[in-house]
Amino acid sequence: MNHLYKKGIYLFLCVFWSAITFAQVNPTIKSTLNGTVQDLTTNQPLPGAVVRIKGTTHSVSTDSEGKFSFRTGQSFPYVLIISFIGYEQKELTVNGSPVTIRLQETLNQLNDVVVTGYSTQERKYIAGSISSISGSTVQNQPSGGFNQLLQGKTTGVQVTSNSGVPGGGITFRVRGNNSINASVDPLYIIDGVFVNNSDPITAGLGNQAASNPLSDLNPSDIEDIQILKDANATAIYGSLGANGVIIVTTKRGTRNTKANINLNTFQGWSTAVDKFKVASGPEVALLTNESRINTAKDNGLDPSTVVLPFPDPSSQPTYDRISGLFRTARTENYELSTQGGTDKSTYYISLGYLNQESIVKPSDYTRYSGRLNYDNYLTDKLKIGTSINFTRSDRNLSGSDNNPTGVINSALFPRSYLPIYNADGTYARYGSFDNHLALIENLDSKATGWRTIGNIFGEYNILPGLKLRSSWSLDNTSEYDNSYSNTLISAGIASNGSASSSEVKTQVLTNEQVLSFVKSLGANKKHNINALIGNTINTVLNQSTTATGTGFAANSLKSVSVAATRSGSASRAETKLLSFFSKASYTYDGKYTIDGSIRADGSSKFGTNKRWGYFPSGGVAWRLSQEDFIKDLNFFNELKLRASLGLSGNQNGIGAYAAQGLWSSGANYLEQPGIAPTQLINPDLTWETTRQFNVGTDFSILKNRLSITADYYNKYTYDLLLNVPVPYRSGFASYLQNYGAVRNKGFELGINSTNIETDAFQWTTNFNISFNKNKIEKLASDISLGASGRNISILRQGYSVNSFQLYKQLYVDPQTGNAVYDDVNKDGIITSADRQIVGNALPKYTGGLTNNFTYKGFDFSFFFYFQQGNKIMNMNDFFMVHGGTQANIGFLPRQLERWQNPGDVTDIPRLTTYSANPTQNGGAANNYGGNVASLSSRYLEDGSFIRLKALTLSYSLPKDVLGRIGVSKLRIYVQGTNLLTFTKYGGLDPEVSSQSNNQNTVGYDWATVPQPKTIQVGANVTF
Repeated sequence: MNHLYKKGIYLFLCVFWSAITFAQVNPTIKSTLNGTVQDLTTNQPLPGAVVRIKGTTHSVSTDSEGKFSFRTGQSFPYVLIISFIGYEQKELTVNGSPVTIRLQETLNQLNDVVVTGYSTQERKYIAGSISSISGSTVQNQPSGGFNQLLQGKTTGVQVTSNSGVPGGGITFRVRGNNSINASVDPLYIIDGVFVNNSDPITAGLGNQAASNPLSDLNPSDIEDIQILKDANATAIYGSLGANGVIIVTTKRGTRNTKANINLNTFQGWSTAVDKFKVASGPEVALLTNESRINTAKDNGLDPSTVVLPFPDPSSQPTYDRISGLFRTARTENYELSTQGGTDKSTYYISLGYLNQESIVKPSDYTRYSGRLNYDNYLTDKLKIGTSINFTRSDRNLSGSDNNPTGVINSALFPRSYLPIYNADGTYARYGSFDNHLALIENLDSKATGWRTIGNIFGEYNILPGLKLRSSWSLDNTSEYDNSYSNTLISAGIASNGSASSSEVKTQVLTNEQVLSFVKSLGANKKHNINALIGNTINTVLNQSTTATGTGFAANSLKSVSVAATRSGSASRAETKLLSFFSKASYTYDGKYTIDGSIRADGSSKFGTNKRWGYFPSGGVAWRLSQEDFIKDLNFFNELKLRASLGLSGNQNGIGAYAAQGLWSSGANYLEQPGIAPTQLINPDLTWETTRQFNVGTDFSILKNRLSITADYYNKYTYDLLLNVPVPYRSGFASYLQNYGAVRNKGFELGINSTNIETDAFQWTTNFNISFNKNKIEKLASDISLGASGRNISILRQGYSVNSFQLYKQLYVDPQTGNAVYDDVNKDGIITSADRQIVGNALPKYTGGLTNNFTYKGFDFSFFFYFQQGNKIMNMNDFFMVHGGTQANIGFLPRQLERWQNPGDVTDIPRLTTYSANPTQNGGAANNYGGNVASLSSRYLEDGSFIRLKALTLSYSLPKDVLGRIGVSKLRIYVQGTNLLTFTKYGGLDPEVSSQSNNQNTVGYDWATVPQPKTIQVGANVTF
């Protein structure tokens, strides 16, 4: 035994000595494995990624620069498993050090973790329809609002810029228009704060043109965005979720990471792709003469006896007003941020400055922003944190869009042979139009906004998996608008100076408590539960004060307080919402998921009989890829079917006291003050309700290199909040009731692919397309709307919202030159009864295509956006291809394509101011011109387009160079936006909607600032 013991000791010493010797000649046994984890597309570091050696307990997290280090005593090769939230998990064999690992984002794929209503959940178990977008998608773009930058980036979302004015309004729809009278905008939630999305600017960017309130948020602060689309995802928000929910999460620090400092800047130059064109002086004179001659003929007069206003049209001068409108607009952006964390706390701090000029003078937009996100882990169970965003915005308003006396129309409408200046050098004005240069040089309309969006929260882990969160949040907006019209512009001449000043304040206060429970049960943890209950108390306070004054001693005195005549008004409205909600999800064996939610809302807006509404939802998901019969196919990496059904509501967009009987002062009689009823009480007024059914599938193949998401939905919104006409004997014209219904149904398809992936070269593609069909199912009566009181837009049962009602021009008679219109009622004459719906402003489908290429340190990407099937009412043609009926307005060059001689084939009738009784012509009728022609479908054009929205080339310096200059990362790039547009639309820009203050009258182009073409250069530096 002793002998064996000695031999054992000898053998152990030999093995030990051999190991030491082997380690000396093979140092990789105890070598350190160093590496970096980066984003596959951008090469940006991924701090907080988890790197684990397969088959061991060794794991580390990357630091703020994405770096990690191992010392394990294990020989190469290592099999690493690398994971990071929002990215595909990767398994990689390494044979040496250092190593660079690139992860692919899991956008719209099945294995990422997404934020849902009040919780997070792995996408592969979600039964609802949710789109995820990385914050990098909306950064370093020449735009103020992040919501504008979501255009074409995901399915189910239609985003249209109403104009090219910086900070201007947008049309944002999630799966179509759900309402007529109430709001159709989605609910925006930023770091748990319910934010206000109403336009605070009273002065306006133009007549009926809106601003974008969400431009107050700096896009560079955004970490990711979740778009909740179906009822299963949105019903947890009850009466706030019918139009979809946009959840924005901003950047936060990571624990145990050193501070890094990021500097981001870009400089841009924007120009107009195309500019307005008007007929020259000789052309206007020629057309005017022709109109006089044809009118004389139509009245039975001898045209040779007509005294022509321009005996020699060619002698007329041409004055260029258009070049004075446009400029090369500058954009400059500077951002500084830092983030990091200790063992007990994390932080993210940022400062930003954006200054953006409009390509049409004199508008501009400036934003100053600051953000602090801070979390502190007081104990192992208790965490507190805050998110605070401060913004100041300054706008120089020009009133360009959709304004008969705005800057653009004042340059377009005057006839081009008329001088810009009078003989004495003063500004020349004609008719009701101002001088465009006088406006540009003397407009004094400013809007200054202050906004604070913030919350403070506490989280306490009661038991493993059981957590209580309580939060208090605030969205406080103050908007100050000040305008002064001096005596050098028309608005101030008659009144010897005119001033207005207004302050609009909106305050949204929210308190929420959420108790959540997440647990895996059973021996093999086959039973997974994710449940929560909670309540919300929400208060919205709106206040406004307005003062006006006229008559000023001098133009240098602009304050309303020194005006000779002053007046003012004020208003205050407050609403409250009390909510209780619950949600539960159960997954068995990673295959079958069933979940449901219910929310109860009580709103002060509604009648005493029906203040409470209840919004349930349910969904199921089946991961077929986990079934043996699918695994045996060896084709799908993931395959999931899901379906959902539920209700959500809408109360936004109606007045705070919409259900109450209201009285108003001012009903004076015999010089005695009096009051009178102004609104009927409706104790049964309640929510609009949207019932939505959704069925979809998500799958990936080819080792997750190709992933596809498809959805079909059917949304039916009933109990619309409508002003229904009532008998005049009631003393009122209408009565707000729950009446009417709208349906949206559609199909969505999203495709993501990794086409090539090597260490040196990567190529990824994202394609999405969304179809939506809108139909008014129930309406008490037609509702006519439109520009300039012409009732061009109409709401009618059986048709979609945003429909156009016009006289349908069939053709121009080649022999007479008269327009021929469709005689709908076959009575042989053209009257208002012959107006018909000839199209609508809603596209049949929208989508986007993005390609990203990475080669070593170079990145190249391009993004196309497209939409098809929408119509645009070209109001520029409406007013300026008028055939001679507008005596004081000039012409567009298109008027030269009019009919002149028998045999001419054109769609523009001959010039004449004569309007005679039309004659029957086989179901059609001829008409010479006049008002009937002005409402013709001739001005309704196809607004479909495909646009190269963005093209980017960037270069990231290699690490050996970065080490020498003392920085962690340096990326420089050049980017072009709106470089190419393919469209049949005859206006400057097919992406337009100047009637943006009314959701039912979109699709008008009236002196609208077009989307600019922008070239910018920028740099991102991390220290």
